Amino acid sequence: MTTVERPAEPDSEPPDPSEPSEPSEHTAPGGGTRNRTNDTSLATGEDLGAMATIRRGLHYSPELKDGIAGTLLLAVLASVGQVIVPIAVQQTLDRGLNGDGGPDTSFTVLMGLVAAGAIGVTTWASYAMTSRLFTTSERGLATLRIKAFRHVHDLPLLTQNTERRGALVSRVTSDVDQVSQFLVFGGLLFIISVGQILIATVVMLVYSWQLTIVVWVCFAPLFLSLRFFQRKLSEAYGIVRHQVGLMLSAISEPVVGAAVVRSYAVEARTQARIDEAVLRHQRASVRAQGYTAFSFSLGGVSAGLANAGVLIVGIWLGFAGDITSGTVLAFAFLVTLFVGPVQMGTQIVTEAQNAIAGWRRVLGILDTPADLVDPGPDGHVLPRGPIDVRFADVGFAYPSGPPVLRAVDLSIGAGRRIAIVGETGSGKSTFAKLLTRLMDPTTGAVLLDGIDVRDISETSLRSSVVLVPQEGFLFDDTISANVRYGRLAATEAEIRASADELGLDDWLAGLPHGLETRVGQRGESLSAGERQLVALLRAHLADPDLLVLDEATSAVDPQLEMRIGRALERLMSGRTSVTIAHRMSTAESADEVVVVDRGRIVQRGPHAVLVAEQGSVYAGLHHSWAAQTASS
Repeated sequence: MTTVERPAEPDSEPPDPSEPSEPSEHTAPGGGTRNRTNDTSLATGEDLGAMATIRRGLHYSPELKDGIAGTLLLAVLASVGQVIVPIAVQQTLDRGLNGDGGPDTSFTVLMGLVAAGAIGVTTWASYAMTSRLFTTSERGLATLRIKAFRHVHDLPLLTQNTERRGALVSRVTSDVDQVSQFLVFGGLLFIISVGQILIATVVMLVYSWQLTIVVWVCFAPLFLSLRFFQRKLSEAYGIVRHQVGLMLSAISEPVVGAAVVRSYAVEARTQARIDEAVLRHQRASVRAQGYTAFSFSLGGVSAGLANAGVLIVGIWLGFAGDITSGTVLAFAFLVTLFVGPVQMGTQIVTEAQNAIAGWRRVLGILDTPADLVDPGPDGHVLPRGPIDVRFADVGFAYPSGPPVLRAVDLSIGAGRRIAIVGETGSGKSTFAKLLTRLMDPTTGAVLLDGIDVRDISETSLRSSVVLVPQEGFLFDDTISANVRYGRLAATEAEIRASADELGLDDWLAGLPHGLETRVGQRGESLSAGERQLVALLRAHLADPDLLVLDEATSAVDPQLEMRIGRALERLMSGRTSVTIAHRMSTAESADEVVVVDRGRIVQRGPHAVLVAEQGSVYAGLHHSWAAQTASS
């Protein structure tokens, strides 16, 4: 038993990790440093330009480039097919109906067939192009969504806790949906629109350079202002995508916490928060749509001026004998072919800014580095059997906060049962997270069987070390499905055998459908104690060598306390176990008690010895607990 003088440093309650800080380094045993960043915020990608964003997106979704050559060929066919119609109209008027030898019926019929064929080819090419584009876009974006979702699980735990859940989910859902709409209905159509504009311009130049100049002069203000609108739209839609995430968070939190909202009659306050989030999104959307409406209106004005200019100048040129009536009519068709892509292109530029803003947010997830790097095949594999644990001069601080653990040196022998006790904010839960490598220490190292946890392969670590938290999270499925998270390949017979070993077979038999009983969302169909039983059964099925319990009996009702106590006794048998104890009854049954106070280990020893030390931290904690228990 060792007693250490109680330190005088100020309390180190873990802060809310909301501010990023500079990267730091810590030294591992034996020399050398390991980089660690305290930045818990997601990358935004706001420094990426539009083209850079698209290139990065294509890098993460290479399927988007599949068959692009064939799709572009179809786009060319669709564009050329549309140009043939006005040429056929011009030829029909000037040669078929108004030719020198009078109307030429056969030529007129031929031009009609050519126009009909062009329309048929254009229709087929447009359908085939859109179908191919839709297929490749959805394949590519499915890949992007899967990569982003997987990376969410690799993000630093502090990042996951800091980022609002709705905002995080929106990056993988609505932001990707926005990219999807752009790629399917905008990306290639923008290229087609530009191609149609160029083709129409070439044909117009062949017919009349004067009228071509009239058209381009009318559209010059729109073309010259596109860069300005692109910047404004990019900024505006970036805010819109951000507000979408905040709105989803504001809506989803009260849904999950509906019981609290009703219990405390705060419906009005909750609704006010949701209303404010919706209004902020509305204001951001209206501002963005204002730029969209202005640019689209400018396109409409330009189109009207171009049509009027072509008619006025065309008639004037016709009276001067410089142009035929067929050419003027063909030009009117060509202006329509020119105006349509211009207006579509303007609309696509708007959608592009919305999509690129969403794309940047998705890339922001993928660009946020995972702080817990899996050494993979090069990592060590822990041998089976009880694990010995060592904390070697371990220190930890949350971002921008004071140290939570300071210079912790602790050795735990294989097969020992250790209880960690201390006041709230003393660092107990941080101890558990470091031990199970949900976080890495700022300084020092955590070693299992003499191996730094950062050098152990993730697969080996997770199969050897299991954490049972205070409230085991359950998914909306059956008990058997939730238990199988401990070992996915487990059979029903193995699950029942595990339940029998823990003495839980009669409890399962008393449920409506046994193992197939559905637990509801977050396990709400079960009592708190029953949820903990499922968590213990899941941990037992995983068969760990090191078991870390964050006071697994804290949520248990008295009727189940003895049952869970017996289950815990069997669960810890033959394993190294570390229990973060919030109740002194848990510490009393441990082989040794480790007392943490203000981030330091101040006592260690058997319960009977520590409680006898008058004036010690442990004696004070035990006395307070005993008094509270007696009064209740």
